[in-house]
Amino acid sequence: MKFRYILFFVIFFISKSIIAQNYNLGLPFIRYYSTKEYNGGIQNWSITQNKYGLIYVANNFGVLEYDGSKWEMYATKTGTKARHLAINDKGKIYVAGQGDFGYLYPKTNGILSYTSLADSLPKEYRNFDETWKVFIDDNRVIFGTFSQIFIYNQDGKIDIIDPQYPPENFFFVNHQLYIDQLETGLSYIDNNQIVPIAHAEKLKGMKVSGVIPLSGNNLWIATENNGVFVYDNHTVTPWEGSMDEFHDASIKCAIRLRNGNFAIGTQNNGLYLMSPQGQLILHLNKGQGLNNRTVLCLYEDLQNNLWLGHNNGISYIELGMPLTYIDEQVGVPGSGYAGFLDGNDLYLGTNNGLFHKKITTQATAEYNFVPNTDGQVYSIEKVKNHLLLGHHQGAFEIKDSKATSISTALGSWTFLPLKNHPDYVIGGNYKGLNLYKEVNGKLEFQNKIEGFNESSRVMEQADNGDIWMTHGYKGVYRITLSDALDKVEKVKFYGEDSGLPSNLLINVFNINNRLVFTTTDQIYRYDEKTDRFIIDDTFKDYFDNEIVTALAEDPYQNIYFLSPDEIGILKNEPTGGFTVKDDIFNKLKNMLNDDLQNISILSANQALYGAKEGFILYDASGQDMANYNYRTLIREVKITTDDERTLFKGFNVENGDIIDHQPKSEVPEIDYANNSIQFTYSAAYVDGLERTEYKYWLENSEKNWSTWTQKTEKEYTNLHEGTYTFHVKARNIYGKESEITTYKFVVLPPWYRTSLAYIIYTLLIIAVLFVSFYLFDKKHKKEKRAMSLNQEKEINRKNTEIKNIARESADEIERLKNENLTKEIESKNKELATSTMHLINKNGFIANIKNNLSGISKRSKNQEVKKELRKIITNIDKNISQDDDWEHFSFHFDQVHGDFTNRLKIEYPNLSPQEMKLSAYLRMNLSTKEVAHLLNISVRGVEICRYRLRKKLELERSTNLQEFILKF
Repeated sequence: MKFRYILFFVIFFISKSIIAQNYNLGLPFIRYYSTKEYNGGIQNWSITQNKYGLIYVANNFGVLEYDGSKWEMYATKTGTKARHLAINDKGKIYVAGQGDFGYLYPKTNGILSYTSLADSLPKEYRNFDETWKVFIDDNRVIFGTFSQIFIYNQDGKIDIIDPQYPPENFFFVNHQLYIDQLETGLSYIDNNQIVPIAHAEKLKGMKVSGVIPLSGNNLWIATENNGVFVYDNHTVTPWEGSMDEFHDASIKCAIRLRNGNFAIGTQNNGLYLMSPQGQLILHLNKGQGLNNRTVLCLYEDLQNNLWLGHNNGISYIELGMPLTYIDEQVGVPGSGYAGFLDGNDLYLGTNNGLFHKKITTQATAEYNFVPNTDGQVYSIEKVKNHLLLGHHQGAFEIKDSKATSISTALGSWTFLPLKNHPDYVIGGNYKGLNLYKEVNGKLEFQNKIEGFNESSRVMEQADNGDIWMTHGYKGVYRITLSDALDKVEKVKFYGEDSGLPSNLLINVFNINNRLVFTTTDQIYRYDEKTDRFIIDDTFKDYFDNEIVTALAEDPYQNIYFLSPDEIGILKNEPTGGFTVKDDIFNKLKNMLNDDLQNISILSANQALYGAKEGFILYDASGQDMANYNYRTLIREVKITTDDERTLFKGFNVENGDIIDHQPKSEVPEIDYANNSIQFTYSAAYVDGLERTEYKYWLENSEKNWSTWTQKTEKEYTNLHEGTYTFHVKARNIYGKESEITTYKFVVLPPWYRTSLAYIIYTLLIIAVLFVSFYLFDKKHKKEKRAMSLNQEKEINRKNTEIKNIARESADEIERLKNENLTKEIESKNKELATSTMHLINKNGFIANIKNNLSGISKRSKNQEVKKELRKIITNIDKNISQDDDWEHFSFHFDQVHGDFTNRLKIEYPNLSPQEMKLSAYLRMNLSTKEVAHLLNISVRGVEICRYRLRKKLELERSTNLQEFILKF
């Protein structure tokens, strides 16, 4: 164990001394922004960043702002070029521009607005051409032009320094302003006076392009075309660093990175990274990482990544990440399959062949193609001090960057030393196994091993000498070779029947000196006792239902792994077990080669991944920025109704400072008619921005957070009145979430739901209730009166009905009485008529008898008989004249005819009884003959009686006696 740790430390220090920087091997990840993408001018003269992560660029069209999602342009007052930028601790952006200088600062609703400071200059100083630089020195802001230096003080006063010679450039180092003048060299400002540095004459006539502080108050001074110098407060001497790279480069700018290295931008030769000792670390140029060879400005952002302002475009270089790219730009074309570091020689195999690079502490030229290796490379392995190459054309040995064929059998996959036969090596190929032997220091092909013809790409040897070979879609083979190594003595197949989840995608790896088998589910190991495969307890907590396609173990026993959904490291913990580290590798998803995936361990801290284009190198000793804290910024809030307007434009201001939260006093109130609102937000995190995701939640409208989405806008429509708070957060490519950012706003109720409206409604309700009660009371009284009237009417109606009923009853009774009377009268009339008729008949009969008797008497000659007959006739007359019948008749007659006789007698008292009878008989409408019988007189006598009666009744001649009697 002690030997192992000593070995690890030796490997570590050797590897660190050989591969001190990833940039010796490849290029950092670089993103280029074209003018079409940022929608600005071609030239970019200055880049800076505020404390919230927003990037600002001085561009030909104005000031560019980049929030990690989109670019926005802010024009200066004159709409001309911006040359330089500086941001103070309050967030105010000072701008040096063409013919002007001033600042950008949020005003209404957080919208950045430009204010010119040059307009406050005296007229004689206002007409200058360019302001090239701006620096902030505590409460002072210094603007440098080609004619004067203007110092803007906190009280608004502007001090003016008028140099004797026109300045060429300005630098601000350790609160000291330095000025380059061709006539005098480099000078500095002391109490508003220009003072040359010691031996400034050595820089006379040179254009100084960069001044960087060194330890001990020394200065590192770069000139445009005359190299780099060091100033130690006394002398100016050339920099001891290697300057060979700059013999044809024109330096435009330079900065010192936080890791101590120098970044140098040139006019015609791209970017150089130099170590503090002056050694070249990285050179980027057009076609080798950059799209433009001119670098006008440099800026290292909060994530230690480098921004380059070009003559045409902007580049973003991820110097802060432990990942570098090795592809055709550095001379390695094709998809990456295998890599191996042999001492100082790095070999990389792609589908286009094998490539080599000699590694030194200095950055070197591109990789070189190894002759005789054109075509598909499968593996690069060192076996028994022989560097072997598995190739589609066969097996090769690499020596002194040359490839020598050792087998022409097509499709050499891999090589395996035989533990029980130290001089032999077995090789897997398309059609089985080949045997190689070390003879006189050389590895020579011996023979094909008979008895096994399966393609043998992945295989490892067990301690007992058996060879385990896995096939991509068949399963696992356990191979036992004969003692003579000329044939396969025994082959046993293992698949689903042997405990494996399937026969597909099985690979075998030697991890920690034991064999493990990756499958479509878990990682398994072989159990000798049961002759079956079981889940390996070491890995079961780290891989669950996950296909692992590649494993590789470094000298520290950290295990690198690949799967379709995850790339990472199982970091070996001193206390046992592993810690999964995978966030930094999220950047590699969709970039790696998905054919025959492979991880090559180059050194104790470096792993090489085959990519679709070349390789990606991971350096575990590099800085890991995956845990960098960043912010999600709400960039814009606007109303999206017909009355479209901006409520907020990205900046909160409180007490003159730009802050990262919304002040309580800046909560907007939105009319109900404008209750549709859109939020635009962005994470100020450039790395992997295309895979940054966001979650949002509108409090008081939504119950839960949304799902993760890559959209940077969210719109809400038809919001009800109330107070809302919009919450948003981001998750970057590495899975790290930002803090939550909020924005509060109020949607006012419509006029008909305002407090005043409710007061009016209350008053109206009270008024309505009062009026309603009044009207109801009035109505009630009216209804009561109406009810009383109705009741009275009803009573009257009932009384009327009762009266009507009574009257009807009385009428009915009267009718019935009349009916009865009528019936009685009719009966009386009938009786009277009967009686009258009887009387008439009787009188008639008697009269006839009388007449007959009178006739007999006249004819009879017997006097006795005549006497008796006359006696009888006299009795008859006496009987007829009696009034008893009349009295009886009169009684009944008056009952029937309304007391006619009495009324007539009263009215006409002089009427005789004979006339009374005649009137009664006329009332009964009897004929004259009938009356004559009743009165026992002749018809003539009746006529005479009628005449007398008319006279007594005093009737006119025109009046009918019968009618008068009937109507009386």
